Amino acid sequence: MTMVLSKEDVEVLNSKIGIKHLLANKKINLEKVLKATRHELKLREIQSELVRLQLWVIANGKKVVVLFHGGDSSEKSTVIRKIFSHNNPRHYRVEVNLPHKHESGENGYYFKKFVEKLPQAGEIVLWDRSWYNRALFEPILGLCTEDEYEKFMEQVNNFDKMMVDSGIILVKFYFTVSPDEQSDRYNELKKSPLTRWKTENWIKDTPKILKKYQKYKEAMFEKTSTDYAPWIEIDKDTREEELIAAAEHLLSSIPYKE
Repeated sequence: MTMVLSKEDVEVLNSKIGIKHLLANKKINLEKVLKATRHELKLREIQSELVRLQLWVIANGKKVVVLFHGGDSSEKSTVIRKIFSHNNPRHYRVEVNLPHKHESGENGYYFKKFVEKLPQAGEIVLWDRSWYNRALFEPILGLCTEDEYEKFMEQVNNFDKMMVDSGIILVKFYFTVSPDEQSDRYNELKKSPLTRWKTENWIKDTPKILKKYQKYKEAMFEKTSTDYAPWIEIDKDTREEELIAAAEHLLSSIPYKE
């Protein structure tokens, strides 16, 4: 069946990005080429706005913290890398907080190490998982006690509010991926020797784990999604849609056009 192209379709295909996608494979699928081209064009438009946002942050001495949470299949690090690929790395940094058991010497104020990594004026800090690991993965994996979890849930809203009250712009993302999409992503990564390592520490979604995870996720949303620091849930079917949705929400959450 021959695909009928509109005038807009032809313009998209004749763009530099469209030609690049047309020449990417010997066998051309126009529908896929158009979809990939439109996604890249949209992403570039958003990346340009993110550069403007960063310049506004720098010029006005603003401080921004963005949290990225979700299951292993949500590919948070990929989202971070792609949407900030054209930003100035001197004025933003990525912090990673993998779930781990805290040593006895860390007892006391749980948030201390996160306070030490808050942004300076004119800086954006992106957390690939953050202090909210204690609300999700740590209790599921037995990396914290029930008392430690309860204490965290009592204190975390105050910690968020402390940041907001000090002038920090706080954005909290949570990426939800369907079980079918998660399985497809896992199998795709597992097939390639270049990406197989990414699956080594994935939490296997057995029914028991899924039930626990859903329980803690719902509690986190209910108790820690506040007026001053709400959770923004990204629930899309594809990586491309996740990426665009997260970037657009980020741009709409920060008043850089003022």
